Amino acid sequence: MAKLVSKTYGDALVELAVESGQVDEMLEEARGILSILQENNELSKLMNHPKIVKEEKIQILENIFKGQVRDELTGIMCMLVSKGHYKDMESVFIYFIDRIKEYKNIGTAYVKTPMELNAVQKEKVEEKLLKTTHYEAFEMHYEVDESLIGGMVIRIGDRVVDSSVKQKLSQLTRELSKIQLKVGECAP
Repeated sequence: MAKLVSKTYGDALVELAVESGQVDEMLEEARGILSILQENNELSKLMNHPKIVKEEKIQILENIFKGQVRDELTGIMCMLVSKGHYKDMESVFIYFIDRIKEYKNIGTAYVKTPMELNAVQKEKVEEKLLKTTHYEAFEMHYEVDESLIGGMVIRIGDRVVDSSVKQKLSQLTRELSKIQLKVGECAP
């Protein structure tokens, strides 16, 4: 059900953003809203409180967002609350942001390395990704994972490229475990 809600409302927002020519503006405002929703536990508690009626919740959202973001975004939030879908609001905005990034041909890459990369190394990674994918730009997210030993792991969507030493050692271990020598037998 949550996926259906995200898709239905998210697609409506995408269509509205594209038709009105406000793609960039709505993308930035949606990111801001998502950040507020994810970081503000008090707002979440308030909006999920069973004793606060929908009308009061809608008033709270309007007090916070009206005049700060486009009326269309405030409107979709109020509609979600009135339909009893506040719990899906974050996923609606995540879906919207992802779809707009697709529309703008912007990829999101998660890069894990065993040590912090410098600016030049990061630039080279992004250049390589731009050359080997269909994306025109990337949002890059870097993470240090010392257990990788060397190399890197890159995830773009559901694709993962793992060239880490950790992965290669794991693969070698699996291959070696398949080789079973009988006692007294010599390897060729």
